[in-house]
Amino acid sequence: MKKSPLIVASSFGLLLGAVNLSFANVDITKSSGKICIKSDGLPEHSVGQFPNSGNPHSVRSQRISVCVSSNPKKGSRAKEINRGALGIGLNGVMFRPEAADYWDPSSPRGFSRRDTGWRIEPMGPKNIFGLDMNNAHVDKRGLYHYHGKPTGLLAKLNGSHVGYAADGFEIHYIGSKAKSGWALKSGTRPGGPGGRYDGTYIQDYRYVGGSGRLDQCNGGTLNGKFVYFVTDTYPFYPRCLWGKVARGFN
Repeated sequence: MKKSPLIVASSFGLLLGAVNLSFANVDITKSSGKICIKSDGLPEHSVGQFPNSGNPHSVRSQRISVCVSSNPKKGSRAKEINRGALGIGLNGVMFRPEAADYWDPSSPRGFSRRDTGWRIEPMGPKNIFGLDMNNAHVDKRGLYHYHGKPTGLLAKLNGSHVGYAADGFEIHYIGSKAKSGWALKSGTRPGGPGGRYDGTYIQDYRYVGGSGRLDQCNGGTLNGKFVYFVTDTYPFYPRCLWGKVARGFN
């Protein structure tokens, strides 16, 4: 995976490395080279109605306990994260941008876990997975998790720091100042579901990079430090990570 220029956004008065807000249901500790987060997985903001027409599950309390490096190292090759969580919010809710379902015309729902090469993008235009106003929904265990910009979490933060990636680097949201390097492909799909590239599938996108754009993992520099960003457009969260992935995420 080739690298692209990194974005520099130094105008945010933020003390990096510090947790700037505490949540009652979350315990964040830093010691012995690790940042450890324990939570019940329940956000302190409102959630949508679950079950709903796109999601048959109910939100349930969890026992989440993960630790990441407090001094992460950026490697030379990125690792794709296409299953499980790639990070966790300061409110103890997981970031899980990708889904496990693919286009499947043989399924009554039109999608299944059978790999057809066309993986469904949860933030696609049809909202087939029943995401709520926080761009989140629930899995079969009752785990509430974000697939896109965590609206409710952002409303409760004092700065841009929203959480940690599984490799220990911070995740930030700075709005339109962080520009994704990904774009929709032009034209129509050559096979599979057919139709125009419209963001229904992750294969509808390609990385184009460019000056002032984030790298392919939604990474860049903020106040001189490498971090990942949540973006308003695809991929929304990093879909790959540059550091060593900690246990407990995948």
